[in-house]
Amino acid sequence: MTMARPRGARRWRTPGLAAAASVALAGCAGGNYSFGWYILSPADARGIANLEFLLVGFWATVSISTLATAISMTIGLIVALMGISRRRWLFLASRVYVEFFRSIPLLVMILWVYYGLPILTGVQLGVFVTGLVCLAMSDSAFTSEIFRSGLQSVRKGQGEAARSLGLSPAQTMWLVILPQVVRAVLPALGNQYVYVLKMSSLVSVIGFQELTRRANELTLSEFRPLEIYSFLVLEYLVLILLVSWGVRAMERRLRSGAHARD
Repeated sequence: MTMARPRGARRWRTPGLAAAASVALAGCAGGNYSFGWYILSPADARGIANLEFLLVGFWATVSISTLATAISMTIGLIVALMGISRRRWLFLASRVYVEFFRSIPLLVMILWVYYGLPILTGVQLGVFVTGLVCLAMSDSAFTSEIFRSGLQSVRKGQGEAARSLGLSPAQTMWLVILPQVVRAVLPALGNQYVYVLKMSSLVSVIGFQELTRRANELTLSEFRPLEIYSFLVLEYLVLILLVSWGVRAMERRLRSGAHARD
């Protein structure tokens, strides 16, 4: 026997959610904190303005992270190909690149490029370009190692079979080797994209208006750090969950396509 649901329970109300959140967090705050969720309430004009201000940073975070990841994968693949080359100077150059950029903390790199590079060269990069370059260069060192392991996992017989069919080295790499590599390293590349999304918050130190920067600025005007940073945690949580879902969907699609060809 099913019980009828009360009319009032059919739809959650924002004040009810805010009250529930306040009760839940009150235990963590020892009951001494007076919550002000009204600053983020969609039922209030002030709350709507604050939500819009915070959510604009969402697209800034996604744009710089996506572009940085695309550049990182391109550079990482080139460095990985150098790393498996039989030419010693290419191999050594790839190792120097990887160890150099992997050893420098991303925050230090951002600060040096933004404040130090103009002193040495007279070239002042914009906030967005600085963040993009630093994210891409730092992540490419890790991405190249992912690609290198994927390239080394492909059996040599694959390339030999492709060449016996008359394919050029470039065609062999593009049509035979790389599809297998991408299928093998896709989960790791997805993790790197998540890493870049989170590390993009460091670009806020030079004024880039992404999620963290906007949360910091709103905190200075509203003086409600717990509420605002709690919403910031929720933004990153939703963003990362969506990206993880997308990566898993791509994995299933590639896996089903491989099974269909087999």
